[in-house]
Amino acid sequence: MIGIDTNVLVRYLVEDDARQTAEAARLMEGAAAEGEAIFISQIVICELVWVLSIAYEMPRREIAYLLHQLRRAATVTLEAADEVQRALTSFENGRGDLADYLIAERAISNGCRSIATFDRALYADKRFVRPAAARE
Repeated sequence: MIGIDTNVLVRYLVEDDARQTAEAARLMEGAAAEGEAIFISQIVICELVWVLSIAYEMPRREIAYLLHQLRRAATVTLEAADEVQRALTSFENGRGDLADYLIAERAISNGCRSIATFDRALYADKRFVRPAAARE
C-alpha cells in the first residue's frame, strides 16, 4: 500500500500542472495495474475538500461527487471508510464542512455522546451542541 498526500491527490484530480499530473497519474495507475492500494487518510480528505472549495472554487456538489468516486475506487483505501461515508452523507445534506462531520464521526466512534462547538450552522445536526449544553 502507498500513502499519498493532498498535493498528489489534487494534481491527479484537477490536472492543473502537466508534469505533476503525469507523475501522479503514473503513481495511481501504476499501483492499480500492480494491484497495490493507494491509502488516503482523513486528514488528506479534509485538506482536499478545503483546497477544492477555496483554491479552485469547486461547488460542494462536485466535491461530494469526487469523494464518492474516490470511495468507490477499487484501488483506493480510505482511512476509516465507514466514517468517511457517514461524514460525506452529512456534508451533502448539512451546512458544515466535511472536517466538522469527520470530527463528529471520529468522536462518536470513540464513545462521545455529543460534540461541543460554537459553530451555529452545525446545531441542526443533533450531535453538535453548545459547550454549555455538552454536559447536560
